Order: sequence, then C-alpha cells, then structure tokens
Amino acid sequence: MSAPRLIQAAATAALGMSLSISSAFADPVKFDFWFGNSGDIAKVVQKVCDNFNASQSDYQIVCTSQGSYDAALQNTIAAYRANKQPTIVQVFDIGTLTMMLSDAFVPANKLMADNGYDVDWNAYIGGVKAYYATSKGDMYSMPFNSSTALLYWNQDAFKKIGKDAAPATWEDVGADLKALKAAGYDCPFGIDVSNNEVWQLLEQFSAVHGIPVATQNNGYDGLDAELVFNKGKFVQMVTDLKSWYDQGLLVLKSKQAGEDYVTAFANGHCQMTLTSVGDHGTVGRTASPDMHWSVAELPLYAGTERKNSLVGGASLWVMKGHTDVEYKGAAAFLNFIRQPEQALFWSTNTGYIPVTKTGYDYMVKNGFYDKFPYKGREVAIASLSASEPTPVTRGMRLGAMPQVRQEVGNALQAILAGTVTVQQGLDDAAARGNEALRKFEATYKGKTLP
Repeated sequence: MSAPRLIQAAATAALGMSLSISSAFADPVKFDFWFGNSGDIAKVVQKVCDNFNASQSDYQIVCTSQGSYDAALQNTIAAYRANKQPTIVQVFDIGTLTMMLSDAFVPANKLMADNGYDVDWNAYIGGVKAYYATSKGDMYSMPFNSSTALLYWNQDAFKKIGKDAAPATWEDVGADLKALKAAGYDCPFGIDVSNNEVWQLLEQFSAVHGIPVATQNNGYDGLDAELVFNKGKFVQMVTDLKSWYDQGLLVLKSKQAGEDYVTAFANGHCQMTLTSVGDHGTVGRTASPDMHWSVAELPLYAGTERKNSLVGGASLWVMKGHTDVEYKGAAAFLNFIRQPEQALFWSTNTGYIPVTKTGYDYMVKNGFYDKFPYKGREVAIASLSASEPTPVTRGMRLGAMPQVRQEVGNALQAILAGTVTVQQGLDDAAARGNEALRKFEATYKGKTLP
C-alpha cells in the first residue's frame, strides 16, 4: 500500500475510533414526565424514574410532580398550547375523555408497535383495560397507578360486637353500625363526601350494583349523555347515609376538620370506612401494630348480583410534538413499567394493584399476598374481576366528571346538614352536572368518540 493510502487508512481508522468513543460517552436523551401524585406516592414515582435511568444509559427521564391530578392535566394543556408539553403526562381516570378527544397525543399502542415492542394488551386486567380502551379495544394510554374502592373494617371492634366478618350487604352495615355505637364507639363509620372523595359512593357503588351514573352507557355511546344518579339505588344509599348521620353512626372526617377519614381509621378512631386500595399501604404503615384490620369488597344491597368495580387512578399519555428519539425513550419507559418485576416494586411501595394478569401472577408466585401488610390487596383484583365489564361497568366517559363529582359532593354535604332533602339535593346536583356536560358537548361538537 502506498504512503498516501496508508495515511488515508490511518485517518479513517482514527475517525472511526473517535466516533465510537464519542458515541460511547454521548449524553443520554432527556425527556420529561409530568405526574400528579404528591406526598409519599410522589417519592415512589421518582424512585421508579430513578430505577429506569439506572437500568440503561441511552435515555434519562426527568420526572416532575405537578402537585395534583387536576394540575397535571391543566398544566399540560397550557404547555401544549405553548409548545412546551412534556413527552409523557399522567392523567387521572376521569380525564381520559378529554385526552381522547384532544388530538394532542400519540396512541400508546401505536408508539409501542412503532418502536418494536410487542405488547399483549389482552394481558391487562379486564376492569383496567375497559376503562382506558377505545370502542375498538385500542389502548391510547398506558395504565399506570390503578386502584379500586374497598371497605376497610376494624376486626378488633367487630369482635366486640360478636362479628368475625365484614358486612356483605348495606342492610348488614346498618345493623353493625348500631351495634358498634352501642359498644361505645363514637365513629362507627367515617367518610368524606367532598369533591373527588365521592368516587367511592357514586361511581363505585353504582358499578358494583350494575346501575348507570348517566345515559348512553355512562357516556361511552355519545357526548349527549345525561346524568341519572338521582334515580334508583343511589337515592336509597344517600337516604341511608343521612339516617346514619342523624343517629351519630356516620361521621364526616376530612383534613379541613382536623383528621381525614383514612387517618381516622388507621388511628382506630373510626371502625369502618370506604377508600381506595391505594390507601392500604398508608394504613399498614400508620396503624398501631396491635390493631387488627382488614378489607372487603364493597357491600351490596340485598338481592343484588355483584358486578365488577371500576378502576381508579391514572394512566400515562404520550404527547405529540417530540422527536423520534424522545419517543424511543418514552416507549422504553412504558415497556419498563409494564414488567412483572416493576409491578411487584410498585405494589410493595404503594397500595396500588398490578394492572396486568402477568404482573398479578408474578406477585402471587412470589407470595406477595401472603405477607403482612400486603395481605388483603388481592381483594381489589377480585372486585375488579367480579364480572366481565358490562356497558355500564366499563367506566366513565363523561368529560365534565370533575365538575359532576363536585356537584355531588356539595349536594351530599347539604343533605347531611339538613338544608335540603335527599331527592332535591340529588336532583339539583344532576341538573347542574348536566349543564356542565352540555358545555363539554358544545366544546367538542362534531367529534366522534373513539
């Protein structure tokens, strides 16, 4: 080989080595993830992000809490308009319709397929998939923190009234509350009826009883849905709540009043409550070591066939307006969190449930549900799987659901205070909620539900 060619070959080799070294030490591609959790859960979300970053060197996810679910959604909408949106955002369950109609996202099923990930979407638990899937079964978002409502009960208190099981019917609840009161307990049943806390009472109660909150199959069949919770069994439920409140069997517990209902239960101040399985970890960490407690599926009115409860929590949406390499990172993160090992980590450190059957099977295999303080969380899986989702137990497709919850919460407070009758309070809440639904419908006039 001639000298000039030797020099050229050496230069080419040197350049190749330089590029290789440069690539090896290239900075990872950064992309943003905004989420709505706060407090202890926010710390766990950040740990998930740290674990992903430590698992590979190509991408770095930057995770930022927005303080609340509402703030995460509203801040993302504002950021999108300014072309400063995150790559991934966590959106709570009742924000699903707003996102579906926004045209501001990349469907999760498309993102994963485009980046080479073969996801078995049928592996997602039926109650979870039904909430987030389109009418064709396409998953536009990736289920993340999922929960459902359960009855929490103090086994020590129930032992004093001669009971070793949680009440299975609302008729049993009424009898047990009277017995607990007679046994000297000041707060047999503690609840909060403000805003999002009506989730357990309105949406979950309706689902397990197989009754609609709104027409058009809770909005799945059209934006012209109208609220109907002011009829039927929910009226009976609120009537019973009012009666128990007047008798001192039910006590309102909230942060504003000095002690929220979950804390009141964990402290042994209230002997029953309804809350998310997501609070199971909080109760386990904060309850007195000598307090015996458990969870059960939500009670039913006698003669009712149990249906599946609804999934709560949030899912992850990937926003439009980013580069291909950022989308590769987003897909890698979504693939990371769906692994069975991550389901075990997530459920161990929170109270949330695994969202896939494979994750659940993995946790069962590892004896997760046999161990204190995790024993009992499998009840949430049973509740979500109590039946195949029906047209009214798939979830909510009501775009104004945050306002609806607020109207119901306001009505329940007024009903319990005695300033309005049960029927009038619920009628007024439905009327105001329908006004919000009509405004949402007008905003998306001409849009077809996916």
